[in-house]
Amino acid sequence: MDRRRFIKGSMAMAAVCGTSGIASLFSRAAFAAESDIADGQTVRFDFSVLQSMAHDLAEKPWGGAPRALPNTLANLTPQAYNSIQYDAEHSLWNNVEGRELDVQFFHVGMGFRRRVRMFSVDAGTHQAREIHFRPELFKYNDAGVDTKQLEGQTDLGFAGFRAFKAPELARRDIVSFLGASYFRAVDDTYQYGLSARGLAVDTYADKKEEFPDFTAFWFETAKPGDTTFTVYALLDSPSVTGAYKFVIHCEKTQVIMDVENHIYARKDIQQLGIAPMTSMFSCGNNERRMCDTIHPQIHDSDRLAMWRGNGEWICRPLNNPQKLQFNAYTDNNPRGFGLLQLDRDFTHYQDIMGWYNKRPSLWVEPRNQWGKGTIGLMEIPTTGETLDNVVCFWQPEKAIKAGDELEFKYRLYWSAQPPVRSPLARVMATRTGMGGFPEGWAPGEHYPEKWSRRFAIDFVGGDLKAAAPKGIEPVITLSSGEAKQIEILYVEPFDGYRIQFDWYPTSDSTDPVDMRLFLRCQGDAISETWLYHYFPPAPDKRRYVDDRIMRE
Repeated sequence: MDRRRFIKGSMAMAAVCGTSGIASLFSRAAFAAESDIADGQTVRFDFSVLQSMAHDLAEKPWGGAPRALPNTLANLTPQAYNSIQYDAEHSLWNNVEGRELDVQFFHVGMGFRRRVRMFSVDAGTHQAREIHFRPELFKYNDAGVDTKQLEGQTDLGFAGFRAFKAPELARRDIVSFLGASYFRAVDDTYQYGLSARGLAVDTYADKKEEFPDFTAFWFETAKPGDTTFTVYALLDSPSVTGAYKFVIHCEKTQVIMDVENHIYARKDIQQLGIAPMTSMFSCGNNERRMCDTIHPQIHDSDRLAMWRGNGEWICRPLNNPQKLQFNAYTDNNPRGFGLLQLDRDFTHYQDIMGWYNKRPSLWVEPRNQWGKGTIGLMEIPTTGETLDNVVCFWQPEKAIKAGDELEFKYRLYWSAQPPVRSPLARVMATRTGMGGFPEGWAPGEHYPEKWSRRFAIDFVGGDLKAAAPKGIEPVITLSSGEAKQIEILYVEPFDGYRIQFDWYPTSDSTDPVDMRLFLRCQGDAISETWLYHYFPPAPDKRRYVDDRIMRE
C-alpha cells in the first residue's frame, strides 16, 4: 500500500451491482470446508454467464453510490487502514500444495467504500462459490477497529485483491486491484508505479469524470506449479457495464495480462477510454519548473510511446504543464502504445523513497481490430509527486450510444522495457534550456540575440553510424515560431547523436507549440518521430538576465 492507492480509492464512488440478475450468486451456505475460504452456495459460472450478467445489468438503472460502512471502518486514518493485514493462513490457494501463486484480499474502509464480491471458481466444473467477508480472515493489529461492529456483516465484501508469486508468497505482491477499476503490477524490481484502469469515462469532457467500479471478481483456482491465473470481473457505473477476463502471466521479469472485455452502454457516452493508464510526471530533463528539490527528476513515466497503424514510431516526452492540456493523436488500428519509464539510472533521480528508476513501463498491444480513433493524452499541472497527473487511453472514433455493445482484446506488458521497439534510431532523452548563444558561452553583450529556447534531442541505435557519412538530415516541423542554429552533434559517451536547435517566437502568443522532428538520410526516415508540446512564456518573461549587470 502507498499514498497513491488511498488517493485513487477515495474516488471510487460509483456503481453497485443491481439486486436482480446476480442475487442468486450472493447467498451464503450454512457450512464451509475448513480448508476452503469459499463458503457460498455452488452456482454455475463461466465467461458467457458474466457477459449475460453485464448485458442484463446495463438494462437496469444504476444501483447508486456505495452504502455507508460501519463507523469503525469509515473513519479509519490511512495509517490505521494500512495496519490491517490479511491473514496469509486464509489466502485463497493456501491449501494448494506446490503452489506458485496465491491471492489475498483488501479490507473495506476509509476511502475504499465499494463492497466488492469475491468468488472461487473450479475451471473444470464451471462451479463458483462466494467468499464472504468475516473478521477472522484479517489481522487488525493496532488499527483500532471495533470488530463487534463487523460481526454478522457477511455482505461487507472486500475492497480488492492482490496476488503473490513464489518465492515471495505472502511477502511481496506483484499484482494489485484496488479502488474503482484501478490495477497495477510490477516487474522483477517489485516496485509499483503507474496504474491501469478497466475503463475511463468522460476523462476530458464537459461533464464530471465517471469512475466505473469492478464490483465482483471470480478466480479460477490455480493448479500446483501454475504461474498464470485467470480472474473475471464485473464492471458497473452510471453509464456503462462490462464483463472482463484477465489471464495474468506472472513471469520472472515481468507481468503480462491478456485482457478481453465486453462493454454495454447504459447511456450515451461523450468520451470512452479503452485500456486507460494513469501515471505521474512532476519534472524531468525537459521540464524543470517543479524540480526545486534534491532530486534531479521525479516521474513514474517519462514518455508516451506509440506504434501507429501505418508503422510509424513516435516518442512524445511527458510534461507538467502550467494549465491542463489534452492532446489526441489520430490513428487507425494502432499496433501499440504505452507510458514508458526508460531512464533506469538511479543517479538521475537520487530518490531512495520513490525509487523512480525501478518503476515499470506499461505497454498496450491490441489483439483485435480497434479501427479508427485517437490516443488521448491528458496532462494536469501538479506541484509534487503525490498525485497522478497523466492519463492516456484509446478513444474509438464512433460515438457511443445507449445500448451499444463493444468488444476489445489487448495485452498489457508490465516491464522495464516494452516488448517491441523501433528498428530505427530511438529517442533517448529530451533536454531544454535557454538558447540564442553558442554552447560554452552565455547570453550577454557578445551575443545580444533575441530571446530563444534551446532543445536537445538525443538519438541512439538504428543505422545512425552507417548514415552519418551519407548525411543525417533533421526534419523539423513547428506549429509556430522558427528553428535556428540547428546542429548535429556526435556524443561519444552514449554513442549517439544530439540534434540541437533554438526555437524563436514569431509572435507574442503563449499558445502551446507543437514540435515534430525525425531524422532522414538520402530521403529515407532513419529514426522514430519526436513530438513535443512546448509552452512559451509570456512576452514580458522572454528576456535574459546578465548576472554581471543586475537588471529587472
